[in-house]
Amino acid sequence: MSDTNSAIRKFPVIDTSSLVDKAEQSLIDYIQFNKLQVGDVLPKELDLAEHLGVSRTVVREAMLRLKTLGLIESKKHKGAVITNPDVLGSLKKIFHPSILDVDTLKDLFEMRLALEVGIADFIINKITDEDIIELEQLAETIVSGDTALPWSIEDEKKFHGKLYEISGNGMLLELQEMLIPIFNYVHKSGILDKPIVKGEFISHKELVEVLKKKCANSYRQAIRTHLNNHFERIIN
Repeated sequence: MSDTNSAIRKFPVIDTSSLVDKAEQSLIDYIQFNKLQVGDVLPKELDLAEHLGVSRTVVREAMLRLKTLGLIESKKHKGAVITNPDVLGSLKKIFHPSILDVDTLKDLFEMRLALEVGIADFIINKITDEDIIELEQLAETIVSGDTALPWSIEDEKKFHGKLYEISGNGMLLELQEMLIPIFNYVHKSGILDKPIVKGEFISHKELVEVLKKKCANSYRQAIRTHLNNHFERIIN
């Protein structure tokens, strides 16, 4: 008799995804494979059900998921039409401290810092004299201490929001607006282990003076120093 311990039968992995999951993925694959673009129409539900080998109910549920993602929309006399999805739309619904764990909140805090430094070239490439005048005016009216405090979320939205607007990237601007409240919460909540300490700092007014030089490297170094006290709280 064979030793049952040395000859254990291996069972195949069971596919636990539902028919709706599979239908949803098949529809996405169909869109990608056929290189469908905004305005193109998907086949009728009945035809999709026949090709996929599932019921119309399954197809309808899969299509509803794609609508929720903003990938398709229903149009009268046409059916399901490919649309340009709101990439950040779904994220907006979950961008709230109460439904995010500590590690995710810290990651988002760091993401905002990385974006601020990373968009330097875009800002310098597109900034105008009129933009600089507006930033100068903003810098005269907002809080700008010699450390990470005092810190005002409304001031941050005004000044840094203008910088993202100058970058010309609408998605980055939208993401910045979503990240600022999270950043504010983490900054003030005690989640970060390290306290705020005094260190090298560049104010908003000084940032504007650097922007006047229209040198990406100089601005990148300046914004990094401007955010230095925040970086110090997350870097070992």
